[in-house]
Amino acid sequence: MLDHLIKGATVVDGTGAPARTADVGIAGGRITVVAEPGTVTGPARSSEDATGLVLAPGFVDPHTHYDAQLFWDPYATPSMNHGVTTVAGGNCGFTLAPLNPARPEDADYTRRMMSKVEGMALTALEEGVEWSWHTFGEYLDALEGRIAVNAGFMVGHCALRRHVMGEDATGPRRPTPDEMREMLRLLHEAMDAGAWGLSTTQSATHSDGDGRPVASRHAGPEELLALARAVGEHEGTQLEAIVAGCLDQFSDAEIDLLVEMSAAAGRPLNWNVLTIDSAVPERVPRQLLPSERARKAGGRVVALTMPILTPMNMSLGTFCALNLIPGWGEVLGLPVPERIARLRDPAVRAQMLRRADSKEAGVFRRLADFGRYVVGDTWSKENEGLTGRVVGDVAAERGQDPFQCLVEICANDGLRTVLWPMPTDNDPDSWALRAETWNHEDVMLGGSDAGAHLDRMCGAPYTTRFLGDCLRGRKLVPLERAVQMLSDDPARLFGLRERGRIAEGFHADLVLFDPERIEAGPATLVHDLPGAGPRLDSRAAGIVSVRVNGVETVRDDRVTGAVPGTVLRSGRDTRTVGTR
Repeated sequence: MLDHLIKGATVVDGTGAPARTADVGIAGGRITVVAEPGTVTGPARSSEDATGLVLAPGFVDPHTHYDAQLFWDPYATPSMNHGVTTVAGGNCGFTLAPLNPARPEDADYTRRMMSKVEGMALTALEEGVEWSWHTFGEYLDALEGRIAVNAGFMVGHCALRRHVMGEDATGPRRPTPDEMREMLRLLHEAMDAGAWGLSTTQSATHSDGDGRPVASRHAGPEELLALARAVGEHEGTQLEAIVAGCLDQFSDAEIDLLVEMSAAAGRPLNWNVLTIDSAVPERVPRQLLPSERARKAGGRVVALTMPILTPMNMSLGTFCALNLIPGWGEVLGLPVPERIARLRDPAVRAQMLRRADSKEAGVFRRLADFGRYVVGDTWSKENEGLTGRVVGDVAAERGQDPFQCLVEICANDGLRTVLWPMPTDNDPDSWALRAETWNHEDVMLGGSDAGAHLDRMCGAPYTTRFLGDCLRGRKLVPLERAVQMLSDDPARLFGLRERGRIAEGFHADLVLFDPERIEAGPATLVHDLPGAGPRLDSRAAGIVSVRVNGVETVRDDRVTGAVPGTVLRSGRDTRTVGTR
């Protein structure tokens, strides 16, 4: 007997094949039949008429930071609401395990680091997570049986280093031979327990709760290559790495490192995120050089890129990307009264703008075009009526330059004003370049960062927004290819066993949606974190149903309360993916 029968759906199976009308039967968490409409004659405990609706495989988000959020939000909202049934966590070198049992203070260090580097509310980390584990396997066990999505996790290089080297992990000292052996032992132990592989960062933007470079930034190439070789000894594993050039353009040394790590492991390495802008046409060829060289060296380097523009709000009051502009952190890190005084100094503003417009600012240069900012939430009487207005227009009315105008608006709110920079890469040429780049064999959609930077950005709805754009907007990609890019492509990269497609015998991870309505709503601020902290949320439109392992987890954008998700473990749930 079938558990559920979906009748008359337009099936887009994830392979890129043309859509077809079919009945799809589910039993025991698997797809047991895909047949011509009306030909399934056996009984089913439940059924639904899906005429006019699209049935697709559940979407796979290859870059999230749901490592903590899943403990207080097993539904991985809003990702699951937007059709995501599998998430990859443990990225960028940051994980909540392993923790050294001899140093209880390491849990506090990890919480403060995650709060700073990934924008997770510290109170939520303190109140919403159990912190009951030491080994990576114990961390995975703590999630087993209590999540609604499928989730797999890399093990973070920073956690390995901290476990072995303690405070020295965030200093210049190299690990001793004994420490290196212990780091490798922990990595092997984590992968034996199901870790998907190793993630690491060498990005200059990643600092811990004390403002110091995170642990993995101190690792030399020999350490990284030793860890990469260890990854290659386990079935179904991967590498993920972030370097400084990920945000703009790689240096020669960074290209060499990415290629050598992948080749040493004999495993794919993915990085995040490839930004595509027609104003910088040289960026894409430069960023894909590691992919070209890796294939010649016996490796594979995959660039993640987002298919939508994901705005990140800014603030002069709290840590954000503006702090990463060279020289700006020194001013924006001051106490608020002193910060306001410095920002009101014309000489200080002029110097900040000079630094922001220099080559050293890299990709952050575009953040300093303050005339293109839109005013978001405001708090003071002086700022009434400014929400939704463009700073450049307000500045012209006041006879001020845009940066001066923005500073005065923010100062009126005690620097709590929310600011939204308008994207500079929303032109037709940039979208044409994106469509061309998506066809590259080593470019994959993803990079939402869902679960991180919670009050700054909301990348989780990229799936529904992309599909809506493909069906009713720019139509850059046919529906069948769009679904494949969101499901089968990442499933194949990670070697997921029997996931990513609608086929008999595959796990019943499914999304049923209305092609006339599929879309994502605007990001809105809600206060639903442990401790009532804020985060940005986005409602899904047109998602009729989401099923994970055959069990319905979402119906009409509302979670059902079911938690049928699986902690996906390397080897058992993933197979080794070749680099060719």
